[in-house]
Amino acid sequence: MHNLKEPLAPARPRRPRRGRGVWLAAAGAVVLVAGGGGVAVMVLGDHGSAGEKRPDPAPASSTSGGTGGRTAVRTAPPTPSSPRGPVVNGRRQPPRVAVPVSGRGRYAVVPGTAPAPAGSRGAVVRYAVEVERGLPFRGEEFAAQVHRVLNDRRSWGQGGRMRFVRVAGGPVRFRVALTSPAMTDRLCLPLRTGGQLSCGQNGRAVINARRWGQGAASYGRDLATYREYVINHEVGHLLGHGHQNCPGPGRRAPVMVQQTKSLYGCRPNPWPFPKG
Repeated sequence: MHNLKEPLAPARPRRPRRGRGVWLAAAGAVVLVAGGGGVAVMVLGDHGSAGEKRPDPAPASSTSGGTGGRTAVRTAPPTPSSPRGPVVNGRRQPPRVAVPVSGRGRYAVVPGTAPAPAGSRGAVVRYAVEVERGLPFRGEEFAAQVHRVLNDRRSWGQGGRMRFVRVAGGPVRFRVALTSPAMTDRLCLPLRTGGQLSCGQNGRAVINARRWGQGAASYGRDLATYREYVINHEVGHLLGHGHQNCPGPGRRAPVMVQQTKSLYGCRPNPWPFPKG
């Protein structure tokens, strides 16, 4: 410490300049650091083929403020309630969403319940829906899509085999969980998902949020139909169904074919009982 005979005049504080920011680009992420505002982070999903063997992605490190904790991290906005995507195969598509490699590593159970459709028959199957915190999706919208798919006549209930009831607590037969790629890799072990695939094991249908937001090359621009497939396929594992092979070129793929990887010469099909 230096001893000064005369006090130094305090330095004049520099006022932050508004409207200025610094863009940083590194390893597939674009970060905007705004003076006096916050940090906006967007990590773009990998658009590579889901069939390729890729190394496991390193978990993204958490972003914290470097100026005394005054900065904040903002994720991409949730999916809009009204679909705005193109019309593909006669269906209005949901918008594609960029998904971060890592979320917060904790699930939030979607609150509320959803009964089976009026007049449906079959054994009641109770299930829950979870969404990893930090993902750019609304849990209520994801849960509504899962419930619609599972109770479709072409799904596993087949209009009488079983009926699905969503609950937020109590015993359930399985859980459908929207999950970041990094957490998917951990939960699906010993299976190797490479940040690209989903899985169904240990009572949980782990839906890779990257696939949910971007679809798969095998389904092209038809994201809506791909989402039906990935729900039915992973829940199918929890109901005791294993993988199947394409029965022949040009034929409809059974839902338990690994259609995210390839159609193997078959036509895409998201339903266990496509004829209803």
